Amino acid sequence: MSRELPAWIDIGVLPALNILMAFLVAGLIVLLVGENPLEALDVLVAGAFGYPGSLGYTLYYTTNLIFTGLAVAVAYHAGLFNIGGEGQAYIGGLGVGFVALSLDTALPGWLLIPIAGLAGGLFGAAWAFIPAWLQAHRGSHIVITTIMFNFLAAALMVHLMVNVVIEPGQMSPQSRELAESAWLPFVHDILGGFGIEVTPSPLNLSIVWAGLACVFVWLLIWRTRWGYAIRTVGKNEKAAVYAGIDPKRVIVVSMVISGALAGFVGLNEILGVHHRLLLNFTAGYGFTGIAVALMGRSHPVGIVLASLLFGALYQGGTELDFEFQTITRDLVVVIQGLVILFSGALAFMLHPTALRLWRNWTARREVAR
Repeated sequence: MSRELPAWIDIGVLPALNILMAFLVAGLIVLLVGENPLEALDVLVAGAFGYPGSLGYTLYYTTNLIFTGLAVAVAYHAGLFNIGGEGQAYIGGLGVGFVALSLDTALPGWLLIPIAGLAGGLFGAAWAFIPAWLQAHRGSHIVITTIMFNFLAAALMVHLMVNVVIEPGQMSPQSRELAESAWLPFVHDILGGFGIEVTPSPLNLSIVWAGLACVFVWLLIWRTRWGYAIRTVGKNEKAAVYAGIDPKRVIVVSMVISGALAGFVGLNEILGVHHRLLLNFTAGYGFTGIAVALMGRSHPVGIVLASLLFGALYQGGTELDFEFQTITRDLVVVIQGLVILFSGALAFMLHPTALRLWRNWTARREVAR
């Protein structure tokens, strides 16, 4: 008799049921404010996928969430709960911005953009290295240190943007605009070059890098010796030591990879959309990435699907706020929070019931044979 749930239930059915419960509760809230939940759902879906350019916006949000979701997933496989993705993305964007601002007039785009992307990954990795080292060698809990480093990253960015990087004569805390050679090409411009006309949106080539990051994480975790070591430490540290694996090294390396993945958010935001360094460009993607990873069961395929869902909520929620007078932006945030609650904090709420039903069903099938 099977003692564990099959993957199609654990990764597919249970997350779908969690989303359904979240939308049922959200529908009750919409009903309480005097609106039709079905009409609201129709507007949300149309706003995310149906209007010209809406898919581009949805995929733009999805790109950031893939990076932060993968970052949380890699650390999670090593038994670490990295909630510092926001700070790591922030510092990664700082690295991207520093390189672009320093070299955008000296290097061509084909060389500058990869260097800036590498800097983003290195800066994010460096910001994750300190909490990782403290966890591995001093026993400092990774949750506490990564929370602290989120605040440190925010404080550092405020200081740099207000006192160092700010554009001369500018009151708003932002840098000068980058030269066009440092801009990531927009997808609508690329498609237009092939004669395919689409509505302009912020979607840019960083989505390709996000896809490659998914392949990298899948290969790393499930097809390499390092991935085996990461999963072994995450499942049973004592067994890992018995097998000759150094948990301290695995913890540090896993967190460094995690920080680098979060740092790539800067590619999408700094080089792809804003074309300048500015405050608060992370917009909470690091925190939402936690729910994305939990909902996607820390697997790249699940993370892509969960990122697409949250990207649709980001974009469709804006349309809800526009179309309904009683559904304000605050209520949209509540709806998003419910999805995060059910797919994140309550992700395993249905697991015991599902496991019991599955065991009963398999037992009856064996008896029938």
